[in-house]
Parts: sequence; C-alpha cells; structure tokens
Amino acid sequence: MPPQNRLVAQFSKPTGPMGRFFLWRMNWHHSRLTDWGLSHVSIPAAGAVLDIGCGGGRTLRKLAAAAPNAHIDGVDHADASIAASRKANATDLQRGHVTIQQASVSALPFPADTFDLITAVETHFFWPNLDSDIREVFRVLKPGGTVILIAELYKGTPVASPEKVDRAATAIGMNLLTAEGHRALLADAGCIDVQVIEKRDIGWICIFGKKPA
Repeated sequence: MPPQNRLVAQFSKPTGPMGRFFLWRMNWHHSRLTDWGLSHVSIPAAGAVLDIGCGGGRTLRKLAAAAPNAHIDGVDHADASIAASRKANATDLQRGHVTIQQASVSALPFPADTFDLITAVETHFFWPNLDSDIREVFRVLKPGGTVILIAELYKGTPVASPEKVDRAATAIGMNLLTAEGHRALLADAGCIDVQVIEKRDIGWICIFGKKPA
C-alpha cells in the first residue's frame, strides 16, 4: 500500500507504530470533545454502558470514572485499538469494572436490550453501513436507554467550506451526514426524543435519543 494510503487508513483502522501514534493523538485531541458531548446525557452510576469504537481507551476511562457501579464494555474492530484501550484501562480491566473485546458494530456480541447508555465518539462516520449499523446499536440498547454519537466534523459544519469538508471526507473515507441527517438516522432506527446539539463556533456535533420504554 502506498505511504499516503497507509496514512489515510489509520483514521478508520489504526495499525502498527503509526496506528499507536494515531491512537495516542486521538486520545489527547478528542478529550474535550468527549467531555462536551457526554455533558448532554446522564451517565448511569450503575447498570451497563457500551463504548463503540473505543480507540485509545480515553472514553472508557471517563465512563468508568463517572459510573463507578456500572459495568463498562468497549468494542473496536482494530487490533491496535484493543491493545491501546486495554493498556489505558488496565486497572479497571483487572478488577472487572471494564471489559474490552474486538468486534464490529455491524454484529455486536451482546444480547438485545443490554445497555443503559451507548456512546460512539468520532467513529460512526466510518461504520460499514450506517443505517443497518445504527439499528444493530438500537438492538442492544435497553428500553429507556440512551445512545449518543459525538463528532467534530459533519456535513454543513459552519466552520469550513462544503468543498473542504467533502474533500476531507472523501480522502479519509468518511460518510458524513448533516445535522438533520443525523436526527433522521436515530429516528429511523426507532429512537425517540432525538436531540441534535451543535457547537457551531468550532463545528462539533452530538446526537442522542432514547429507546422507547
């Protein structure tokens, strides 16, 4: 694979030394974005929480700290991400507070109606089939539970020209939606009370909804 293609591939599936650097960089770069997104939902103190595309493991650490009596699961499809997440959460893994496994969002290894909260930070635009994958997420969400998608780039972001956003998305292989496209994505999957929040000064977005009780 040409060097440029290997670099682009790191965004969706980190591998090797370059992938480890990307995961470290994403942990640092996405921390504030994650805090902002999670501030809009209630993290259950007990129950079950899932982070999809757990990457370098920083979101899992935040969730574990905020939910001391919940069980936190993390999944990712990349070997390097699983290794990085396990290293970042070694203590919570050892005591059984966190579990991390390799899996695809297209076939989550959990029974239906399992999780009180499901998070996905900077990952849903890389999912293989966004419409069917969000329905798979909805399947494992408990009735009354919440799913939240958090991202720093979306179609129609006010901080970049549409041409620049489209070029970036095409180069990296991202499937970007507009704010209303995100709302429809969750609503069509079966979510209710769907909310879309934009931080328009820097182009962040989070979308969340509930599974009907």
